[in-house]
Amino acid sequence: MGGRNLISLSSKNREAAGVKGGESLEIEIALDIEPRTVIVPDDLAAALAADPVASAMFERLSYSNKSWHVLQLEDARTPETRSKRLAKSIDAFRGGLPR
Repeated sequence: MGGRNLISLSSKNREAAGVKGGESLEIEIALDIEPRTVIVPDDLAAALAADPVASAMFERLSYSNKSWHVLQLEDARTPETRSKRLAKSIDAFRGGLPR
């Protein structure tokens, strides 16, 4: 950007690293070649086990799309919201939609 190399960092990751936005830091970047896996919560795993079509679609999703579905469940503030989001994800998997 403007002749400079910049790396964005979410506010969650800035907080975890103890840095503030706008700070200039020297960092070293290493290539991460380990496979990325998503830890599927129990309720999503049970719903996928009960629906082979949804399960097959979920397995074809990219890491990012799998993560999105898991995070939107984990970010639910109430059990009702979580249940609705779970049903919406399973419906999307049945229809072949990534989100």
